[in-house]
Amino acid sequence: MKNKVDEQGRSPGRPRTIDREHLLDAAEEIVTKHGAAALTIDAVAKATGITKGGVQYAFGTKEGLIVAMFERWGSSYDELFRAIAGANPAPVTAIRAHVEATHRSDEATQAKAASLLAALIRSPEDLASTRAWYSSRTAGLDMSKSEDRRARLAFLATEGAFMLRFFGLMDIDQTEWLDMFKDIQALVGEPLSPPRGSSRKH
Repeated sequence: MKNKVDEQGRSPGRPRTIDREHLLDAAEEIVTKHGAAALTIDAVAKATGITKGGVQYAFGTKEGLIVAMFERWGSSYDELFRAIAGANPAPVTAIRAHVEATHRSDEATQAKAASLLAALIRSPEDLASTRAWYSSRTAGLDMSKSEDRRARLAFLATEGAFMLRFFGLMDIDQTEWLDMFKDIQALVGEPLSPPRGSSRKH
């Protein structure tokens, strides 16, 4: 028999630690399966078997939940980005790493990120950090250099392809996705590291 939980998600007489990661997993599954519009505090509560108050205790509001989800995806992206780009990459190298990181991310991760971004767009007050992130991607590029101009174009093409595919605005299967990225990567040179499951010839 399940223990009842109070409005902070704890069992009476016995403290219960709310597992934020478990709540985030449930929220991401809701977004992936049903879309960003289906994401509510109540939906997460039902999916995890705790009270609505328990979810609110962990994240405060739906907006707080969305930000936590986006930040967790961002941490995963940043780890892959750093593995490709290394520490303190030059501006063009950072763009190349972003193109490759987007190229190499699996479909589930990309769809999840797009859904979260769509949810953020519906909350303009939460867009500041997203705008800052996008600005940081192209910061430092020298538009007097052709290489930097190509890098900017590659970045815009990468984000355009990402949004068209995962916002459902254009049907792009995996084969076409990979083909597109061959063209995008041609703008900025060879990949910085070999794709997973393959090795680069020496």
